Amino acid sequence: MSEIHAARGAANSAVSRAASRSWWDSDADDYQAEHGEFLGDTELRWCPEGLTESEAGLLGPVAGRRILEIGCGAASSARWLLSRGAEVIASDLSAGMLRHARTINVRTGLDVPLAFADAEALPFASGAFDIVFTAFGAVPFVADSGLVMREAARVLRPGGRWVFSVTHPMRWIFPDDPGEAGLIAINSYFDRRPYVEYTDGKPSYVEHHRTLGDRVREINAAGLVLRDLVEPEWPEGHTQEWGQWSPARGKIFPGTAIYVTEKPA
Repeated sequence: MSEIHAARGAANSAVSRAASRSWWDSDADDYQAEHGEFLGDTELRWCPEGLTESEAGLLGPVAGRRILEIGCGAASSARWLLSRGAEVIASDLSAGMLRHARTINVRTGLDVPLAFADAEALPFASGAFDIVFTAFGAVPFVADSGLVMREAARVLRPGGRWVFSVTHPMRWIFPDDPGEAGLIAINSYFDRRPYVEYTDGKPSYVEHHRTLGDRVREINAAGLVLRDLVEPEWPEGHTQEWGQWSPARGKIFPGTAIYVTEKPA
């Protein structure tokens, strides 16, 4: 039986990349079984709070735009965009998640092109896209999220938009618990050591914390301009828990931060 434990420690790009690829490959079936219905086959849902792009319009006009999704998972977001007239490529580091994306492509008849790609080294030409986005993909799981910002900026055309959602950084103050225990602050907001799960002594899951200020500095350093920071409120009547996200926590403090940025024209 495998021995699993978690700690705050160190994890560079190579360690984080290997852990993420292994984790999402092995967890793809369970993840899709648990969250697939909520995410939908053809929906761009930004967060566990349920905010959709059709409600929020964070990407701006999409018809006729060339769009890249990073960390696409089963590519439901990319299919929603394709159905609205966008030209979309969906990329992910996990072959397991892309396998689900291919299956749903066939089931829906919305054949989104899929790319096996590392967000820290995107295999696309500079200025190739009008919009780049990710809904909880890539950014929290890489050691150098500033590099992801620079890569997104590189593949954007001037005037293009980069939008990404991540766990709200204040959540790192609290235990990863949807119940009452998750309402008590026990960690330092300024402790930027990654959260690492080890299986038989080997890192098997890695997630990285950045403060709001860290994110703004990463965005600026990539030559991008922050246009909006969206903190979705927990909607009335939404009772579904997702990991640490729950109605009990959501009515008190935010669980998600969505950064809307642009590359200067």
